[in-house]
Amino acid sequence: MKALVKKEARPGLSLEDVPEPEPGINDVLIKVKRTAICGTDLHIYNWDSWAQKTIKVPMVIGHEFVGEIVDIGANVNDFNPGQIVSGEGHVVCGRCRNCMAGRRHLCSSASGIGVDRQGAFAEYLSLPMSNVWEHRPGINLDIAALFDPLGNAVHTALQFDLLGEDVLITGAGPIGVMAAAVCRHAGARYIVITDLNPDRLQLGLTMGATRAVDVRSESIEAVQAELGMTEGFDIGLEMSGNSIALNDLIANMCHGGKLCLLGIQAESAAVDWNAVIFNMLTIKGIYGREMYETWYKMSVMIDTSLDISPVISHRLAYGEFDEGFKAMRAGTAAKVILNWE
Repeated sequence: MKALVKKEARPGLSLEDVPEPEPGINDVLIKVKRTAICGTDLHIYNWDSWAQKTIKVPMVIGHEFVGEIVDIGANVNDFNPGQIVSGEGHVVCGRCRNCMAGRRHLCSSASGIGVDRQGAFAEYLSLPMSNVWEHRPGINLDIAALFDPLGNAVHTALQFDLLGEDVLITGAGPIGVMAAAVCRHAGARYIVITDLNPDRLQLGLTMGATRAVDVRSESIEAVQAELGMTEGFDIGLEMSGNSIALNDLIANMCHGGKLCLLGIQAESAAVDWNAVIFNMLTIKGIYGREMYETWYKMSVMIDTSLDISPVISHRLAYGEFDEGFKAMRAGTAAKVILNWE
């Protein structure tokens, strides 16, 4: 089969012929229809320091996908060929304390599809049945391919009650703008999103933000005054991985405000801890999705008119993958869909 492979320890990917996976007794075999490129894939493509420490070559990469089940293992009795599915990208151990307690998203020994094990940028993918999520019939395949990153946005945004609350989102990347859409769908009052990229800020407005702020030319405090806010933001979502943005977020929270951190900070990132303490802020770190409550909530929101389609900037055939990665490197892409049919 054809697959996108990190074949050598250097920048780039190659389209290769690799063996078709053989599903085990607890696995399903999926014929991939669409995939989406994410930031993790870009790290691997660029072969940065994280990728060099993490990826063992050769590796079929990719973890955002939708496809059709074409075969099932002997122990699989609740999935059937023909079903349209995506999959949770973290394969858990099943035996640690958290897994045994049903908190599988907290497994400390999870392996990542397309990172630690062969991935979804291929014509076929074998996946444990416990990682498979069935979509409703007729779902838009491009949208279904985005359930993994949408799950990051949903998991982050819905940690705290949003109804009637004022939300500040730092970072208007794909997950940040999808989080704006989720906050709007969940009944937030004001949603302010910040970034340095004008195109992404405009996308944030399209996805439901009340105001988009280029922090190089406008202050968050001024926007609060414009909106008639007197006590700061109730909920903060940090999506940028930038320590300056994190401290801007902390500085603009109300007393007792609640923060969710999804953006990965540099090890040397400094935080104004006095502001956290004196303002009695609650901070929660977020990674991945809850298995499978987040997936359920995503499906329900898509079924009740949550529209994330504006986040798709490119639709390409899988052989045009280099064009998609170049657009992401240039900052001109949001989500890039690769068609494998």
